[in-house]
Amino acid sequence: MGQFTRAELERAFAHYKEVSKQAAESGEWEPWAELFTADATYVEHQYGTFEGRDAIRKWICETMSDYRGMNSFPVEWAIIDEERAWIVFHAWNRMADPGDGSVHQAASWSLIHYAGDDLWSYEEDLYSPDEFAGMVERWAGARKRAKEESRKEK
Repeated sequence: MGQFTRAELERAFAHYKEVSKQAAESGEWEPWAELFTADATYVEHQYGTFEGRDAIRKWICETMSDYRGMNSFPVEWAIIDEERAWIVFHAWNRMADPGDGSVHQAASWSLIHYAGDDLWSYEEDLYSPDEFAGMVERWAGARKRAKEESRKEK
C-alpha cells in the first residue's frame, strides 16, 4: 500500500480540479499555484521546466493572461496509481463560446504527483502545440465572425 489512501488521492484530485476551474473562470491563477509544494517541479514542454512554487506562479499567471479566452479544463478521464501517488489524466483545454455556440478545445495529458496536504510536487503536461495553435486560431476566427454578425444585426 502507498503512503496515501485512494480516498485521499481522489479527494485531493477533486480539489485540484475545482481550484483549476475557479482559476480558469476568474483569471486569478495564484490559488492554483498554491496547490504546489514550495520545491515542486513543473514540466511544460513548450515553455520549459519551472522549479519551485514561485516560478510556477510567475509562469502560470503570465501565460494565462495571454489565454483569457480559455475558461475550462474538463477532465475526460484519470488513472490513479495509489501505490506511487501519481495521477495521469486527459483534459480538454476549452475556450469560451466565441458567440456562435461552437466548441473549441484541444486535448492535453497531465501527470501529477501527490505530496500530501492537498499539495502536488510535480506536474508534466503533454499536448500538440500545432493542434493547440490551430484550435486557438479557429476560435479567434469564429469570435471575429460572431462579432461581425452581431454588429450587422444592430
